[in-house]
Amino acid sequence: MRTAIYTPLTLAALLAGCAQLENYKSSHEAAKPVSDEVISKQRQTLAENTDGKGYGPQSPRDINSRAGNNKRLFGRAPSYKNMNLCNIHFHKNAEHKGGKFTKYAGNGDGMGYNSGYQYVGSLAKREKQPVKQPICPSKHSSLNTGDTIEVHYVYSSAKVKPGPTLGACMNKTIKNPQLRVEAQVYVLVNNKSALDFTKLAHSSLRKGYYQALHIPKNMGKAIEYIGSTTGPGYNEKASPYQVSWSVRPKVAKVDINSVGHWCKGNIFNEDHAHGVRNLVTNPDLLSKIRR
Repeated sequence: MRTAIYTPLTLAALLAGCAQLENYKSSHEAAKPVSDEVISKQRQTLAENTDGKGYGPQSPRDINSRAGNNKRLFGRAPSYKNMNLCNIHFHKNAEHKGGKFTKYAGNGDGMGYNSGYQYVGSLAKREKQPVKQPICPSKHSSLNTGDTIEVHYVYSSAKVKPGPTLGACMNKTIKNPQLRVEAQVYVLVNNKSALDFTKLAHSSLRKGYYQALHIPKNMGKAIEYIGSTTGPGYNEKASPYQVSWSVRPKVAKVDINSVGHWCKGNIFNEDHAHGVRNLVTNPDLLSKIRR
């Protein structure tokens, strides 16, 4: 039976790591941060909407905490080296908390913007020099030196190629592929000697699989856990999609100008940063991280 949730466009919308809230108004960018009560209410609504319904573990989470009570299990996806890269996108501020990104950016607008977690390290004065041109601008915001981004390298067990939206992670022959996200947090610096994002996001075939060939390898041992897709569309409801996560605890410096160059044209049609989902703190919605 053909159902709507299996169409690429609908899947792309539901996999909210790449989705936007359609009713977001540009005036919210300058709005004052919402109160703690708003965030608490969203978490309460999420708990009420998931209570006893059998949803699997959710993301993002505090990777420094291994606790979790969710009993839903699913097979972990293979190593990304044996899967196909299908999408790359990034969020302004880290969705996950932990490692070198534990500074809370604030509640933001309550719909995913100006919230999340930031790099806790220091930058040299020259690295913080502002750039003259807008970097990856959108109606929500643009990027500035010193900003933190969390990049999601999304992999699929289906025979697919890298492409726009997370709909690229499935095809007509496999409607329920295994998904894996290799997550890396970066801090933006005004330094041409820093990492080049166009290289970090470059992909090509290797041993029969599409791969992002330049994900940093010295960012500490990745924290692996089972969770879900992310994005602010899931602040008050659970994601039904299963994802194997690998989140690196260290932060790499990337040249902000190279990020701006990538946003002007790439195979993923990504031109701006996405919003973040509230950190999931309800233990009933978290898996236990194996040591």
